[in-house]
Amino acid sequence: MEYTVHKLSEIAGVSERTLRYYDQIGLLKPNKINASGYRIYSSNEVDVLQQILFYKELGIELSSIKKIITNPKFDYTESLKKHLLNLEQKKENLEILINNVKNTILSKEGDKIMSDKEKFEGFKNKMIEENEEKYGDEIREKYGNEEIEASNRKIKNMTKEDYDKIQKLSLEVNETLKLAFEQGDPTSELAMKACKLHKEWLTYFWSSY
Repeated sequence: MEYTVHKLSEIAGVSERTLRYYDQIGLLKPNKINASGYRIYSSNEVDVLQQILFYKELGIELSSIKKIITNPKFDYTESLKKHLLNLEQKKENLEILINNVKNTILSKEGDKIMSDKEKFEGFKNKMIEENEEKYGDEIREKYGNEEIEASNRKIKNMTKEDYDKIQKLSLEVNETLKLAFEQGDPTSELAMKACKLHKEWLTYFWSSY
């Protein structure tokens, strides 16, 4: 099958302007330009556009998507498998959040008692999901699947107190780093404090420092 910009726009649910922009930045080039000057897309470009939309759904910027899909080592099937895994993780997390809301309603109505740990299950899964989307490939290659799975289990087993402390600690780490950077002395007491706080923050997620 071959498609003009207008036809591809209709079947993909993206605007014609978007397709032209993708062409301009070299993200999605048409298969050819016909005698009338119209961009013509083949089934191959349809597959590429599908990949682009998958990556966009994961929140990846266009510049990064371009690097991924133009890489000579890019494997279409492997990419689809990763998309499927990410979508399944999203589905699992959404189901956990739905059950969390349902159970919270029952708890408020006096029909169920929820532990503090149960109240945060969906949010901890969300944290794992976001980490996988942003850094999954990189950290698994660097540290191995076993180490990453151990870290994910540690997150899932966090207590409410741990979860609350991490939120506060994250803010303190960022603020201290900001102040230390402005001070400009890596040997200062403030810089040392930033390092100490960052180490404390890391130990909530990893089995060793």
